[in-house]
Amino acid sequence: MQVILDWINNNQGMLIEYAIKVFIAILVMVVAKLISNFFTKLMRRGMEKKEVDGAVISFLSAIVKAVIFISALLVALSQVGVQTTSFIAILGAAGLAIGLALQGSLSNIASGVLLIMFRPLRAGEYVECGGTAGTVEEINIFQTILVSPDRKRVYVPNSQVIGSPIVNYNREDTRRIDLVIGVSYSANLQHTKKVLMEELEKDERVLEDPAPVVTVTALNSSSVDFNVRPWTKTADYWPTRWDLLERIKDRLDEEGIGIPFPQMDVHMHRQEQK
Repeated sequence: MQVILDWINNNQGMLIEYAIKVFIAILVMVVAKLISNFFTKLMRRGMEKKEVDGAVISFLSAIVKAVIFISALLVALSQVGVQTTSFIAILGAAGLAIGLALQGSLSNIASGVLLIMFRPLRAGEYVECGGTAGTVEEINIFQTILVSPDRKRVYVPNSQVIGSPIVNYNREDTRRIDLVIGVSYSANLQHTKKVLMEELEKDERVLEDPAPVVTVTALNSSSVDFNVRPWTKTADYWPTRWDLLERIKDRLDEEGIGIPFPQMDVHMHRQEQK
């Protein structure tokens, strides 16, 4: 015991200096903890106001906390005399190895963050992306979940979504319906155009602005094709399209305007035997 007391008495200066360094190291970690909590709370509030997905908020908060903790730990270790150069090199090598091993997963995570931040698609919207189409059910860290019209659940990796064109059918309030109606060459074109326009005007779901368009688009081998292009609200697109096709067919029958179908004329020549 006396040996220990003598050693303490002989090294009081060194012990006091080391104690101060340890105290500073602990203080650095405490301050880093406070700073980490402050920034993560601030970041959460900002992203919650922008309605960022909760999974992304948690992920980014964890990243921020980890970065602050590692930085504070390196500063604290350097305060107590630990050489951090080799430690940083080891961390770098480990990070590189993990990054290479999880390259695909990290790509999906980064893509998921971009999807949530820039919002090219949202839950409930019907989209085409990553080579498939469906209603967006959920966007998580690794994948986007779509539900197809026939109720198939499709899991699309976020990297494929962000790396391909995204067609969003619900982002705009209005959509144009494109119909091609073919009539026979014997039909009066002006009368046919009038009939088609009347059917559009009868439907209350067809918008007046932009105005619907009915025009001849092609003279095919067996029909004269009309482009019928009314505008409607996005929510009414499919019901309006289906109803218009049915009513146009019935009205053309009433008016005696024929709708041709592909046909082939076969000419037979009789050859007399000698």
